[in-house]
Amino acid sequence: MSSETLWYIAVDGRQEGPWPAAEIANRLRAGALDPRRTHVFAQGMAGWEPIGARPEFAAGASAGATAIPPVPPPPAGAHEIDFELFGQEMQFVEITLDPGEACVAEAGAFFYMDPGIQMETIFGDGSSAGGGGLMGMLMSAGKRVLTGESLFMTVFANQAGGRQRVAFAAPYPGSIVPVDLRRHGGTLLCQKDSFLCAAKGIAVGIAFQRKLGAGLFGGEGFILQKLDGDGLTFLHACGAVVERELAAGEVLRIDTGCVVAFESRVQYDIQMVSGVKTFLFGGEGLFFATLTGPGKIWLQSLPFSRLASRVFAAGAPTGKRREEGSILGPLGNLLDGDGRG
Repeated sequence: MSSETLWYIAVDGRQEGPWPAAEIANRLRAGALDPRRTHVFAQGMAGWEPIGARPEFAAGASAGATAIPPVPPPPAGAHEIDFELFGQEMQFVEITLDPGEACVAEAGAFFYMDPGIQMETIFGDGSSAGGGGLMGMLMSAGKRVLTGESLFMTVFANQAGGRQRVAFAAPYPGSIVPVDLRRHGGTLLCQKDSFLCAAKGIAVGIAFQRKLGAGLFGGEGFILQKLDGDGLTFLHACGAVVERELAAGEVLRIDTGCVVAFESRVQYDIQMVSGVKTFLFGGEGLFFATLTGPGKIWLQSLPFSRLASRVFAAGAPTGKRREEGSILGPLGNLLDGDGRG
């Protein structure tokens, strides 16, 4: 029986074989294999080696050429990613991807990337939670439409042989909050505009509010975004970010727009402000949110809707603006030097 060694080859991570050494040498001489992108493996070897480094193929490959390592298959579950946050009031997150790893991001969040990163627009979030095939993709995308988001998301995958970086920036002043879902029961509920990016494999779905009050007056309708998985996700919040751990039965009352995210075990509801005078003259609205522990919550000091309304009011064509707690009205504008009645 022949004891000829059989070899496996990997070109850019795609494996073939096993083949006799003569077969591989012929393909090298014919130019069918690029020695810079080809690795070989045979029984008894400790691991894959560049084809040019093996004496069996030295005649057909340049020993001095630097081969690109094979790209490993994607990991199971959410991809393991490394990250670093930069900035203070206008933050961005830089994610480092190993070969074969990927992350997903909302449209418009992209900042910069290394040349080995490949972008691809996909339906939904790219996770397997919605099932396989076209129907699964449509279900995933449909969930995003219900939360007011785009049908599409962008996948950034490392197709190079080494570590590559990609960065995403928040759309308005505030902070980026990294959350490892494994530490929070694998599920997080958040406002629909809080999600920025995540490791590929995180499912971005929906959560229906079970209570009528929260659905009608919570500022988010009956639906919140639901993040499921076992990896990192990144949220962005306007203003300063507050993290609190609520004890069992502990209740916190919050402006509805200040809720960023909370664990699935936290109870969320809406209550009406007591007293008509408070509603008419307090300038704080008619409803506030109540979060009941146990569980962790994330809050923002400045909801973007509040910031946008103030900017709009200051530059409104009518020249009017809303003065909180002031009875001076137009007279106050003159006294503070604004000059607008």
